[in-house]
Amino acid sequence: MYNYQNLVYENENGIAIVAINRPKALNALNAATMRELNDLCDKLAQDKAVQVVILTGSGDKAFVAGADITEMQAMSAIEGREWGKLGQLVFNKLENLPQPVIAAVNGFALGGGCELAMACDIRIASEKAKFGQPEVTLGITPGFAGTQRLARLVGKGLAKEILYTGDMIDAAEAYRIGLVNKVVAPEELMAAAKAMAQKIMMRAPVAVRLCKAAVNEGLDTDLETGTAYEAEVFGLCFATEDQKEGMAAFVEKRKANFKGK
Repeated sequence: MYNYQNLVYENENGIAIVAINRPKALNALNAATMRELNDLCDKLAQDKAVQVVILTGSGDKAFVAGADITEMQAMSAIEGREWGKLGQLVFNKLENLPQPVIAAVNGFALGGGCELAMACDIRIASEKAKFGQPEVTLGITPGFAGTQRLARLVGKGLAKEILYTGDMIDAAEAYRIGLVNKVVAPEELMAAAKAMAQKIMMRAPVAVRLCKAAVNEGLDTDLETGTAYEAEVFGLCFATEDQKEGMAAFVEKRKANFKGK
């Protein structure tokens, strides 16, 4: 069990459920919360008892409504740059955790909150969720890689529209443009996230983690380099017990019993 001031953590049979817990501030990301997220990511990366992570926000109004403007208001240019670098560092760690990470977006996911959701592998949204990068309405740009991840997820044209206007979009529109994977009723959100986590956990754990690594590594390179990386991880799978078990189970027409080895 990991104990934090601004995060609630629970391990539910191999699923780490993490909630940003500042509901009175709509779960806004302040420096203390970012430091705790940074520490948690370091711990999760080494935690063999966690197979999938679900990230959400406390309360029923917000996933994360943004970075804490009261802390940012008086920052100098140098302080602003360092704050952006800290956010990018933490979100990169989240994105590159060995475990798949599912964002259960229960409400506002704006600014740093949208950037946090985009650093997750999969996004499931409540019908009440709202997304946006409203930084231009505050006289700033996104600082936690929002300009980069949004364009990679929804394409350059749509990303620029969202970034330039600062407008919010609802869950249905986020689904239409590919920003989220699925939209469910608010009361079904955590059940849907857990169901997806459990389905992932039924698959070969090493293969799942290598799939994640191949996608993340490949998207940052050209196609030739990415496919070469894929060939390497594909070959690595044949050194695992899970590959032997998975293919034997297929041939024998039975359910595979994967052990993550």
